[in-house]
Amino acid sequence: MKSLSLSAVLMLSAGPLMAADQMTLLLDWFVNPDHGPVIVAQEKGYFAEQDLEVEVIAPADPSDPPKLVAAGKAELAISYQPQLHLQIHEGLPLQRVGTLVATPLNCLLTLADGPIKSPGDLKGKKVGFSVGGVEEAVLGTILKKYELGLDDIELINVNWSLSPSLMSGQVDAVIGAYRNFELNQMQIEGVEGRCFYVEEEGLPPYDELIYVANSETMDRAMITRFLAATEKATQYIVNHPQESWELFAATAPELQDELNERAWADTMTRFALRPAALDQGRYADFERFLHEAGLIPEMNAVADIAVDLRGE
Repeated sequence: MKSLSLSAVLMLSAGPLMAADQMTLLLDWFVNPDHGPVIVAQEKGYFAEQDLEVEVIAPADPSDPPKLVAAGKAELAISYQPQLHLQIHEGLPLQRVGTLVATPLNCLLTLADGPIKSPGDLKGKKVGFSVGGVEEAVLGTILKKYELGLDDIELINVNWSLSPSLMSGQVDAVIGAYRNFELNQMQIEGVEGRCFYVEEEGLPPYDELIYVANSETMDRAMITRFLAATEKATQYIVNHPQESWELFAATAPELQDELNERAWADTMTRFALRPAALDQGRYADFERFLHEAGLIPEMNAVADIAVDLRGE
């Protein structure tokens, strides 16, 4: 009997290769620096290290991703903590399983050289917004600090045209502007803006961008591996800011401009260093805020809203 060659023995002992687990991640918007850890994890092979094959999809409608996850059409979606609280009360089977951007990005934006030097100067002024409900509650909380209310201002829905409506004089301020984008966009166009940060104006701190999964059908082990990969990517970004920017920007020509490079620098320090970790008090406080603002009928327990999969 002839002996097998070494290569044949190795092939036999290795057996069939295991296929990577496939999962779909729906973004909240088109790819931008807010998604840095996801893109870096993809490009550096960190998902592959976790035996994951992740399909990253930008939505046609930013409001669709959580609904699609609730309907079982994707494993994960990037969404917003404030909206998650409302969506759960609407009956969607969703739960926060991880954090992407761990600080608010939202701000009340005005012109630096304009008449609004403080939110208290907004009486009788026009304020633009994009998303009703939460944004109105946020603005109402800010105004209350200055003994004003929503009746003291004129709210105008400017859709997603926040900084253009401000620069054109259509409104005197906008709520819902992202401090890492709109401020830079205005400066590039030669207009200085001023941000009043919501967490400094009476709003409880919250996670701006989170990963949400179907609370009834989620694969906890697979999502935990996903979060481990994005955690490693975040560490790479913090340790190698320039190299990570170049890696990110190289993935699409439309990312290679001054606005995205500035936004990258302003977003890096806001990525969650421990994306799986859960601050229960933060979610309890925001649920209470929404209840006191009259946006939800009762308060859910934190366990119904968010989970730390590594702590289970």
